[in-house]
Amino acid sequence: MGTRSILPRSRQRLGYRRIVQLLVYLVIVPTVLILLVGIVMMFLGSVNLLLGVLVVSFVLVGVTGITLVLVFVRRQADLSELQADFVSKVSHELRTPLTSIRLFVETLGRAQGDAATQAKCLDALERETERLTQLIERLLDWGRMEAGRKQFDLHEEMVIDIVNKAERTFAPLRERHPDLDFATEVESHLPPVNADREAMVDAIGNLLANAIKYGGTPPMVRLRALRTPDGVAIEVIDNGDGIEHGEHRRIFEKFYRIDDRLSREREGSGLGLAIVKHIVRAHRGRIQLDSTKGNGSTFRIVLPTISHARRSAKGA
Repeated sequence: MGTRSILPRSRQRLGYRRIVQLLVYLVIVPTVLILLVGIVMMFLGSVNLLLGVLVVSFVLVGVTGITLVLVFVRRQADLSELQADFVSKVSHELRTPLTSIRLFVETLGRAQGDAATQAKCLDALERETERLTQLIERLLDWGRMEAGRKQFDLHEEMVIDIVNKAERTFAPLRERHPDLDFATEVESHLPPVNADREAMVDAIGNLLANAIKYGGTPPMVRLRALRTPDGVAIEVIDNGDGIEHGEHRRIFEKFYRIDDRLSREREGSGLGLAIVKHIVRAHRGRIQLDSTKGNGSTFRIVLPTISHARRSAKGA
């Protein structure tokens, strides 16, 4: 398993190095030589000065083009590597519930007349099929978002209603973690926001699931809603290891996961935070992260209130 996942990545990096080598040998070295010739010509007389300036200008344009090519190739190589990792992780995530379903079906077939075993198998089958459905729905949602076909039904919503539904949706996951320390805090008299309730519940649910997955032992999770100077903030706080500052932006990229070794031990597609970011942007809000290594994390969704959004629209 390990060899299969390493070889494609090695080939991708080798291909990138070969492209860089070709650029160096075929473009960069001749460009440097031409630049030297142009600089020399600039000191050999007025006519040569003009030619030298033209040569140097041409070389600078060429260097700019080369830099852009290298940046583009590097980005494509990174994206290709991330996509390969994503396919590998999703394949693993799909295989796990499918394997469990097959085993429980086989057990169910052998447990004729054993009502207790049959009940346990049916309960397990329900959980695994729900897990498989959620993963597929997440992939389909992301595909619709990437294609620009995801529609959000925005209308006036009370923040307390959004938080309450997110808490109810989160309940089954809480039941699977009896040692979880969970609490909800909602500031009173919060102003309404313009939101798609289901989409916001999904975004909050992604943050809550991550808080459990990467929280401490035992995990502690807080869901809070409070007023801010420019809107309403919904926060999810955990007591995990925290995230280094250099990773704060990258964790919202699609397919990106901080620790590849750790990601193999914990289920997930690497799309959760990217989906959250997309949903929040569709609501004209923003997603923030407060975290330092060893001190837990606070993910904050800031939504404009309806009155604030109207003032911003008038100003625009």
